[in-house]
Amino acid sequence: MNINKLFNLDGKVAVITGASQGIGRDMAKLLGYAGARVALVARNEEKLRALANEMKGEGIDTMFYPCDITKVDDISEMMNEVFNHFGQIDILINNAGINIPKPADEVTEKDWDTVLDLNLKSAFFCCQAAGKYMKEQNKGKIINISSQMAQVGYFNRAAYCSSKGGVMQLTRSLAIEWASHQINVNSIAPTFIETPMTEKMFDDPNFKSEVLSRIPLGRLAKSEDLFGALLFLSSSSSDMVTGQTLFVDGGWTVW
Repeated sequence: MNINKLFNLDGKVAVITGASQGIGRDMAKLLGYAGARVALVARNEEKLRALANEMKGEGIDTMFYPCDITKVDDISEMMNEVFNHFGQIDILINNAGINIPKPADEVTEKDWDTVLDLNLKSAFFCCQAAGKYMKEQNKGKIINISSQMAQVGYFNRAAYCSSKGGVMQLTRSLAIEWASHQINVNSIAPTFIETPMTEKMFDDPNFKSEVLSRIPLGRLAKSEDLFGALLFLSSSSSDMVTGQTLFVDGGWTVW
């Protein structure tokens, strides 16, 4: 047995949303290093182009497609462009997401729709659009980036927790429905991750202390803490795993 091939993605095509920054950027590069050809999707064209050029400079076959995935009609067009460019779609990483932390009685309809539309609605329609090609191939891997908040509640996150709980149930539903097409649908549910987006949250020492008190391993996650789960669920090593949510939360949900 060649252990080096366990998580090898040579010849695969991966689409990742929210790829222009943060963990999306880090995961996109990881998929490329593992051998995948990578389609980068996000709204910021400038950041996408810079990342694509960086990855190409490292020998990774990369394309980018600026797209607002809250516009459902644009998703099908985006997936079609990826398919036409690479000739296949093997892996979808639904990473794009947003949080608008507010007390529940201050959440507006616009806040609710903004969070649910990006975190849940767009994830479903990206699955639907990519699933079309995966069904034709009779093979595919879909990884939804959920959150520990799919399992537990937390202050000022009514919309976010609802969206991520929905992602976990979406994962289960699609796993059952698409199993006959050999499409594996799973999700990764991290705890708080140190990124530019969360940096301002942790400027509040009381908030940081409260969060850390809930993580038995005693630290925040980093992007690289998700890498093992991502490669496992993207590769043939997880061919018998579907409908699962893998919590990468330092033990938060064990309490």
